[in-house]
Amino acid sequence: MEDSRVSRRGFLVSGTVLGAGSVVGACASADAGPTPEQTEGPFYPIAEQADKDADLTLVNGRTDRATGVTVFVEGRVLDTDGNPIADAVVDVWQANAAGRYAHERDPNPAPLDPNFQGWAIISTDSEGRYGFKTVKPGAYPVEDDWSRPPHIHFKVSRRGYREVTTQMYFDGEALNDVDRILNALTQEQRTMVVARQVSEGAPFNFDVILEKA
Repeated sequence: MEDSRVSRRGFLVSGTVLGAGSVVGACASADAGPTPEQTEGPFYPIAEQADKDADLTLVNGRTDRATGVTVFVEGRVLDTDGNPIADAVVDVWQANAAGRYAHERDPNPAPLDPNFQGWAIISTDSEGRYGFKTVKPGAYPVEDDWSRPPHIHFKVSRRGYREVTTQMYFDGEALNDVDRILNALTQEQRTMVVARQVSEGAPFNFDVILEKA
């Protein structure tokens, strides 16, 4: 549930402070190599929107917030030697809490949420940290016998490094165990893309490792 005491500006100011290592989960390790690639999928946003800031729960010009459970995601972008990458572009997009993308090709009959931004493009700070506020995406059916678990798409880039497109999953989701895209990875790679919290309500941590070009 949305905590009204957490303001939009307050998160943008404090998010990088939390990113200093308060959360464990999909934390990057140089020994693991670059973050594994995952499919971009068919629903990368194609309709331009003015609001692509770090608060996906509130659309500029509206007063109502997005429906769903509010979550915070934060992490670092690092190179394979463990060095932070400043000014990396972190492009994220996802389904809303009902499992629907704001994309004309999404066949899911679940409702759209006019108060959900759904797409953000943000940059890392001087220590390679980023953070954003969103709602936990819903699962959605792909085929009769398969549904995708909640996940957030990431495309991370910086001049001089190989761009990576991947997906972040949430720890403890039953659908993770049967997801064909997630389980195409090795066990070590799956550990790199499943984000965790240290406690309920804490941010999910997701570090991304880029390989030098």
